[in-house]
Amino acid sequence: MEILTRIKKSVRILFKGESQKKTRNPVPAITPEELAEIRQFFPREKFFIFGHARSGTTLLMRLLRLHPDVHCNYQAHFFTRKPLLKSLVDSSEIEEWLARKSNRWNQGRDLSPLVLRAAADFIMERDAAREGKTIVGDKSPTSTIHAQVVRDAFALYPDAKIVYIVRDGRDVLISERFRNFVEESKFLTADDKRIVSDLRADSAPFSDGRRSIFTETFLRNIAKRWVDDLTEMDAEARRLYGKHYHSLRYEDLLQNPFDEMTKIWKFLGVKRINKTLEKQLLAEMSSNPDEEWQERRNGDIASFLPKGQAGNWRRLFNERDKTLFKEVAGEMLVKWGYEKDMNW
Repeated sequence: MEILTRIKKSVRILFKGESQKKTRNPVPAITPEELAEIRQFFPREKFFIFGHARSGTTLLMRLLRLHPDVHCNYQAHFFTRKPLLKSLVDSSEIEEWLARKSNRWNQGRDLSPLVLRAAADFIMERDAAREGKTIVGDKSPTSTIHAQVVRDAFALYPDAKIVYIVRDGRDVLISERFRNFVEESKFLTADDKRIVSDLRADSAPFSDGRRSIFTETFLRNIAKRWVDDLTEMDAEARRLYGKHYHSLRYEDLLQNPFDEMTKIWKFLGVKRINKTLEKQLLAEMSSNPDEEWQERRNGDIASFLPKGQAGNWRRLFNERDKTLFKEVAGEMLVKWGYEKDMNW
């Protein structure tokens, strides 16, 4: 039987050629030796800002780069939205090329992690060099992939620092809802569109508890994503990054901007924090480009919701909304200090 199997295989190869592997092996993590080598070419310290969508990642980015040593840009989505950085080497053919034994450049190891790290490093450091900054990072929301974001980041950037910003999930829900309304998202259902139409016609019932801006499906889906993101991101970042992980609440940033930013700048390794930055922070926080954009895009809907504020949910959640949110995410509110118990 073995001889027959070999004959069949030989005939198949003769007529069809060697069968090709359809999927590649997982991309290996960067080694300490490779890390030391690549930092000779890309020496700037790196960080990543993560957080569920509508949690203040953009504001945090804008404030961080006020410091003369820190540059941050946004939404490279190296690890947070498909196709992801690793898609650059995600084929068996590329793996075979970068790992083949006759390739004398790879020293017997798959070059994929170095290719990916070099690509991301160049993208970030090119921007930082133009700004004359020595510390550079990217901010990208983490609404759907969650813990895998941290694992993928750690495989290429074990030397980076992670900043994770959390916002009250009830305000996240409202902000996400109005973004979809303003942008007239393609994901709006017939029920969603009826809510938008009714809101335009008469907003009063949506402000006094008679009507909800949410369908039950939307509320449950976003609340669950928020819970999953906080649960997975925080746990995995603590496990992998340890002291190189810093979390904060959006509401604390609004209340004490200079204190919170001082903590983050020190965490990132800046050498000096000038007191004049406090005035710059306040000036930056007084503007809201997202609010201005939404006003231009769909002003009659956008004006219904004050942007960037904490506690909008108190005005817009009705009793049904509260009950549903407690069911899905009430415990997470307590865990992060937004409520003392479920009696709200």
